[in-house]
Amino acid sequence: MTHFTTRAKKRLLRIGAVLFWLLVWQLCSMMIKQEILLVSPVSAFLSLLQLAKTGSFWSSIAFSFFKIFLGFLLSLGAGTLLAALSCRFSAVAILLQPAVTVMKATPVASFTILALLWIRSQNLSVLVSFTMAFPILYSNLCEGILCADRELLEMAQVFHMSFWRQLSYIYLPAIFPFFISAVSLSVGLCWKSGIAAEVIGQPAGSVGGALYQAKVFLATRELFAWTAVIITVSLLFEKAVLHLAALARRQLEEK
Repeated sequence: MTHFTTRAKKRLLRIGAVLFWLLVWQLCSMMIKQEILLVSPVSAFLSLLQLAKTGSFWSSIAFSFFKIFLGFLLSLGAGTLLAALSCRFSAVAILLQPAVTVMKATPVASFTILALLWIRSQNLSVLVSFTMAFPILYSNLCEGILCADRELLEMAQVFHMSFWRQLSYIYLPAIFPFFISAVSLSVGLCWKSGIAAEVIGQPAGSVGGALYQAKVFLATRELFAWTAVIITVSLLFEKAVLHLAALARRQLEEK
């Protein structure tokens, strides 16, 4: 009962915090009195409802989500494979270090403009989201693998424990906290960098393209509405991925 009460209080506090910032937004909009500069929350919400009635709204979200999710999956697969190889072979780690450093240091805008020379704008968000997420996933997974208990690994070798059992009982418990941290950081970064790439590349039928068009035509209400969509989808995307990761861990532990 106490645990339930504590959770309920935390939830109420979070709702209160959201309502507080919405009130601040509303007051700032009323003080400025120019919706072309700062629309009110009500105006942004009404604009969002109008957009939601159109098919292009949902198709744009589906287009951007598919591309960015694909980029995330590719970075997750490549990060996992290369992290395992880097921890097994030091030559692989040395070889990858300059590339990972460059990926970390390159701004999204610079890489997006360069990428437009190589690929079509429709696939731009896939490459950019991959490039932004890969260093985070790779570095965290490497650290997680190296944190596996060496004494347990030595004992597993003495008792001839199979690779899959070592993976389930030794490596995964060590890796999982680093994996969760990496996913939490990379998912949000994937979505933000992917949308930023779309704003620059302006592929037809994308969220980034719609955001840019709203800015060009000074449609501030739509601009705020699309921004709210980007934030909402990013948060839902992150929660879904973390939930799936936790579910996969529980299933592995039960085996």
